[in-house]
Amino acid sequence: MIINTLLTLIAAGNTTKGSSAADRANQAKDGLDKVNGGGSSDDLEGNIGLIINAIIGFVAIIAVIVIIIGGINYTMSQGDPQKTKKAKDTILYGVIGLIISLLAFAIVNFVLNALQG
Repeated sequence: MIINTLLTLIAAGNTTKGSSAADRANQAKDGLDKVNGGGSSDDLEGNIGLIINAIIGFVAIIAVIVIIIGGINYTMSQGDPQKTKKAKDTILYGVIGLIISLLAFAIVNFVLNALQG
């Protein structure tokens, strides 16, 4: 809603020869609909898909952070077998989490595309 309003205001503020503000606003809304997956802002499946994809993206970011922390712990272990094993396990768990989040992203988008037609 806010993005639609901002795009309308931006389109209305730009003066292009040969097109009215309403035409530019409609073009901006069409572009936003394409970015959002082609659905309108009231599309329940599209909104659910956006929310799920945002959550999966957040989980993927956390998995990458866990991998980075594991790498830092590995370099800081100074050859201590217990610290090294713990760091390797942290990296392994981060990689597993990243793979699961990527698979979840693919599955969710496949199901949403199948439901939308």
